[in-house]
Amino acid sequence: MTRAAIGTIGARMAVAAAQLLVAALAARLLGLAEVGRMSLLVLAIAFVILAINIVGGGALVYLEPRHGTRTLRWIAYGWAVLMCAIAAFALEPLGLSPEGLGLHAAALALLEAIGTIHLTLLLGRERFAQHNALMIGRTLLLVSSFIALLRIGGPAFEDYIAALYFAHGGTALASALVLSRQPGTRTDPTAAFMAMLRQGLPAQAANGLQLLNYRLSYFLVQRFHGAAPLGLWAITTQMAESTWLGPKSLGTVLYARVSNLDEATRQRELTLTAMKISVAIAVAAASLLVLLPEAVFTWVFGPEAVGIRRLVAVLSPGLLAMAASQALSHYMSGTGRVRHNTISSGLALLMTVCLGLILIPAQGAEGAALTASAAYSVAVLYQAIVFNRISGARFADYLPNGSDGERVMNLMRKLLDR
Repeated sequence: MTRAAIGTIGARMAVAAAQLLVAALAARLLGLAEVGRMSLLVLAIAFVILAINIVGGGALVYLEPRHGTRTLRWIAYGWAVLMCAIAAFALEPLGLSPEGLGLHAAALALLEAIGTIHLTLLLGRERFAQHNALMIGRTLLLVSSFIALLRIGGPAFEDYIAALYFAHGGTALASALVLSRQPGTRTDPTAAFMAMLRQGLPAQAANGLQLLNYRLSYFLVQRFHGAAPLGLWAITTQMAESTWLGPKSLGTVLYARVSNLDEATRQRELTLTAMKISVAIAVAAASLLVLLPEAVFTWVFGPEAVGIRRLVAVLSPGLLAMAASQALSHYMSGTGRVRHNTISSGLALLMTVCLGLILIPAQGAEGAALTASAAYSVAVLYQAIVFNRISGARFADYLPNGSDGERVMNLMRKLLDR
């Protein structure tokens, strides 16, 4: 399992790097305003995927061994088509998609959903190498096709849309071929659909709150300040959220370990150790971004991209809070207390709405950064209070101590053993 763990982390890093490369190319060749439109298109697709995942998301990993690939696959296909058909008519009237891009958002969401269904079913079969290879392949296809299209006929926003079609369409086709070689079984489709709904609906409710918490600021920046400031804020959030790659990977391992431990003391110790490592990684990554000269950002993203360093600095407290939250969230999930993650996301969203409507109209992207830091801090504070009450931990336990070194080594060995 060592290779699987390393491969998954590597795939996530490759995807994050590719997203930043695409953003850099778009910012330099198309301008920040077009980056803002791109971010809104991606967000519209994310909303559709959220609805699709009610019956076709991560629950497929759990359900595949119980209901079989063939049954789950066709149910997920049908649900995806239904959700995308609704989205094609609803996105623009609801203001969830840039003008003129609603049909593209729905079509791209369908292609992405088909590929994601296949990838998730491969995870359910523990085909980690194939899953990671397809993820990296999708990333390479997006970057290479975007670069090629930018060079043909001059840079244009439509090049990004076409690159998304190539990337998601190619992944859907390639993953279908890979999945077709896997043996499959059939079960009762009605029972399978109800199981998918029971698993998917609560999870996507929490994910929906989290998505709004992360991205509501996009709509507010666009509404009050326009596309170019949104482009700057979107680039900042992409870079800043890359500091969560390590914490998310540790959180995944923690979830598996906590789920299989009965001893509350060991669960608490593992969670505290993972949280300290996560925060340390985030501190190092955020410090690097803050210490980089402004000239580096303008060199990478173009002369319009002024102010990223300050935005990252303002956002840093929130980044550290969310790094800690990764460990606490997986503790809640691993011990069957998922509702607390939903509550924390709801509190963060409430803070985002209340502060965002005050700070973003007045301060733009910097107001969005302040809002995000406050919202993330409220979320992790709630989780910490609940964690302390359940586990018997104290806030003093969150500070580094002499036994942390041995615990860190034990946790890293468990990561590699997987």
